[in-house]
Amino acid sequence: MLPHGRRRPSTLTILLSLLFFFTSTASAVSAVLGVDLGTEYIKAALVKPGIPLEIVLTKDSKRKESAAVAFKPSKSGSDQKVFPERIYGGDALALSARFPSDVYPNLKPLLGQLYQENDIVSEYREKFPELHVLESKERGTVGFRSSSFDQTEEPFLVEELLAMELKNIKANAVAMAGKGSIIKDVVITIPPFYTAEEKRAIVMAADLAGLRVLSLMSDGLAVGLNYATSRTFPTINEGGKPEVHLVYDMGAGSASATILRFQGKMVKDIGKFNKTVQEVQTLGAGWDKSLGGDALNRVIIEDMVEKFAQTTKMKTLGTEASHIKQHGRTMAKLWKESERLRQVLSANTETQASFEGLYYDDVNFKYRINRAEFEKLASKYAAQVKDPITLALQSAKLSLSDLESVVLHGGAVRTPFIQKELENIIGSADKIRTNVNSDEAAVFGAAFKAATISPSFRVKEIRTLDTPGYASGVSWSSDGKERQQKLFTSTSIIGAEKQVAFKFLDDFTFALYQQVPNHSGDLVDTPISQIQTKNLTVSVKKLEDSFGCPTADISTKFAIRISPTDGLPEVVRGSVSCEVTEKKSGVVDGMKDLFGFGSRKGDQKPLAEDSDDSEAPDLSSTSETATSSSPKESSTLDSKAAGKKDDEKLKEAKKRTETIYIDFTSEFSGLPQMSDETLQRIQERLSAFDTSDRSRIKREETLNTLEGFTYKARDLLEDEGFVSVSTETQRTEIEQKFKDASEWLYGDGADASRETLKARLDELRGLVDPVQKRKDEATKRPDAIKSLQEALDQVKVMVDVVKQSHEAHAIAEEQASSASSSSLAAESESSASASASASTPPSATETDPFADLDDDIYSTTSTSTSAAPSPPAPPPYTNADLDSLLSTRDTVQSWLETKLAEQEKLSPSEDPVILSSELTAKSKELNKVVMDLIQKQMKKTQPPPPPPKKGKSSRPKKGKGGKASGAKAKGAKSLDIEELLKDMPDGDREEIEKAVRGVKKEDEGKMEEMLKDVPPGNREEIEQAVRGVREKKDKEKRGKGQVEHEEL
Repeated sequence: MLPHGRRRPSTLTILLSLLFFFTSTASAVSAVLGVDLGTEYIKAALVKPGIPLEIVLTKDSKRKESAAVAFKPSKSGSDQKVFPERIYGGDALALSARFPSDVYPNLKPLLGQLYQENDIVSEYREKFPELHVLESKERGTVGFRSSSFDQTEEPFLVEELLAMELKNIKANAVAMAGKGSIIKDVVITIPPFYTAEEKRAIVMAADLAGLRVLSLMSDGLAVGLNYATSRTFPTINEGGKPEVHLVYDMGAGSASATILRFQGKMVKDIGKFNKTVQEVQTLGAGWDKSLGGDALNRVIIEDMVEKFAQTTKMKTLGTEASHIKQHGRTMAKLWKESERLRQVLSANTETQASFEGLYYDDVNFKYRINRAEFEKLASKYAAQVKDPITLALQSAKLSLSDLESVVLHGGAVRTPFIQKELENIIGSADKIRTNVNSDEAAVFGAAFKAATISPSFRVKEIRTLDTPGYASGVSWSSDGKERQQKLFTSTSIIGAEKQVAFKFLDDFTFALYQQVPNHSGDLVDTPISQIQTKNLTVSVKKLEDSFGCPTADISTKFAIRISPTDGLPEVVRGSVSCEVTEKKSGVVDGMKDLFGFGSRKGDQKPLAEDSDDSEAPDLSSTSETATSSSPKESSTLDSKAAGKKDDEKLKEAKKRTETIYIDFTSEFSGLPQMSDETLQRIQERLSAFDTSDRSRIKREETLNTLEGFTYKARDLLEDEGFVSVSTETQRTEIEQKFKDASEWLYGDGADASRETLKARLDELRGLVDPVQKRKDEATKRPDAIKSLQEALDQVKVMVDVVKQSHEAHAIAEEQASSASSSSLAAESESSASASASASTPPSATETDPFADLDDDIYSTTSTSTSAAPSPPAPPPYTNADLDSLLSTRDTVQSWLETKLAEQEKLSPSEDPVILSSELTAKSKELNKVVMDLIQKQMKKTQPPPPPPKKGKSSRPKKGKGGKASGAKAKGAKSLDIEELLKDMPDGDREEIEKAVRGVKKEDEGKMEEMLKDVPPGNREEIEQAVRGVREKKDKEKRGKGQVEHEEL
């Protein structure tokens, strides 16, 4: 047995460990999402084993979902116990004309925004006048009050509504990935101008939706990553020149320009190998928050409202443009139509729209516009197209000539005058590239990034280097003055880390900030987080008291980096430290040096190569010995001098750094964070919505089943089979009940609860199911009776077989009895002759030369004719088997006759007394009895296995040279004798070891005697080992003799 700590694990333990490992690994593999969160649309891409980079389809099989959620009011009004139905995407926008106060579209611009004195909020309220937008009391951000709830209900925050949309995207992804799939991780794209408040709002919404944000990725870098997945760029280590491209992204809410550098780079791989990776780095970014698809739609709406107000009907009614803009239903229709008109003008020169019942029920309006008019209305936005490019080039410190191409992305870039302006800015139409999917490149890049971060996937190695977008730094108060230090610029690489030193030796507070431009464009230091140390004072005192650190030598440092998750500065760690002077002295250090455990280099020297000569016997004369003593004395003096120097080294000072890590707390600055009570309330309300949706789905399923059942009843009443097994009274009752149920469904039943619908369904089934059962039984019964009769016939045949076997056995017994009496007489005669022949001794010439050989046990020749006849074999079936067959047959036969007689007395409209299921069960019972007997006979008649051959040695066959052949012989050279002998008795083990090591030929017989009680497997291996050792020693002797012969 192996010693403790080195025992081999059992096979069961290894198998269980591997099973747990692979099970946990399989369970850990989950899908990841990439989400392109736009102002107008939300797109998602799924990455799952077997599903690489696939767009998540909506319930309508669309590749993008409108960024909207709506509450469809329930029939119960403002009952707090009943939650309204949530509708998403295009279906939600379709309700904006009916329920404009409960449709919440385009929530992205409101993330992280204060309610008071905010132009973004004012524009949103103007765009959707029917929405009840208000201020959140706790945080001062934007909230919504729904008319589907009581006025006492807490308003919905923007993060809560966005969480509902993300949760819907997640549900679609889970449905696409398959049952049992787990989706928790996500990468979300954001504009490059997002501040800390907006980023935290997105992370909060994702957290409420049950998603963990792996990273927030800028839109331009996501497009660039997708661009790089199918390309290879020049390697800069080999003299290649990087490629510089600009991604111009113009969506519904904003426009941005991102300058990216693409290059190959050779980096160190595992071991001594190198590898080439692709790298995409953001060099600079610029943006315009007022330029986008919504801004272009707005100019069309302004023109439509102005022309609509100038119609004769509206002038007669005294309606002005301001009145129209405040009418929610009218504006919802106009906004929806303006989007369509702009998209049509991208491919056509003119288009039109017609409205019925606009503003008033009897007012119709027709609107026409051509491309030239649209471009004239949007002329001010054409001049803004170059602004994002200019800012991006300034940030990257590049010029237009450094760009190889401009990659277009976003729906609004398809507008003709936008592309024309871009061509004029770049100076060449050849540099304008449309070689990426302008709608889905960003979401594919985000999904690829998620797969790169997740440990569950292995993808092409493309390193992305993003920028935070804003400069950041640290600020603190010292001696009554506010001090600050800039740490990172707007183009610093996300993930970069810096060490910041402070002169504080007591607990203190410092803050991290971002420089964000205000409305006038001036940079303002916006606080992000505040850090408070907890144990700095205690740690400094410990350094002074325990390690004797002077106060002036103690330093306080914090490591601050740009977070890879959200691109915001964060404190990674903090420490306080000083240099400590350490002297080696004392008994313990001396003992360490004495026994060779000292840390001084050079204290222990290896022996010289000629050190063995000093140990050789001195064969010189006495005078030579005396002369040789002089160098020894000099060496002794040298060793004393060296020892003195070593003592001086021990007294020399050694310095080391003593470090204590600092505990600290970090709190978000800026907008107040949600309290625990608010978070719990929001989560409970979201859970209540989910429960309500599930109940609603079940109710709709019950409603559809009931409605389908009413249509089915009409067909049943006309079915001949159904009519034949029912009475006129039953059919009349069924018809009346179904008629009432159908009328109820289109009346009060439309709003009935699931329990009420289920009760109605059960009532109708209680009338139809008995009749339907009789119809089915009437159809199945004849075939079931026929099958049972066939089973009875098989039993009858089996009974005859058993009886015949018994009769044959009786005849065989009679024949054996008569033969036995004949053999007894013959035996008495042969014994008398044998006794007579035994009195005469055999002569020497008659001696059998093969008498000493064993008899052949397989010989067919017999010298005796007096063998008694063997008794007949017993019958394969017993009397008990026959009785079981007869009993089962008679019972089933009697039951069938009784049930058939009772059934004949019933009319077709009465419930049957014999069911097809009962007939089938009886048939199976008879078949089982027959099959059991057949299997019993097969087991008895199966021949026994042949006996093992005698006289064969279990030892392995020998080939040439006496070596064992086969797999075991091949492994004999590496055989471990100690391993084989570990389980042998002590006495046998010692003798076997002597035999193995001595390998004397005279001991071979002794060894064979010892090995006879050893298990065969071990005995064969030991014999092989002994032969191998003997051959090795013989070979060595032959080699030694050859050497001696050559020397002679």
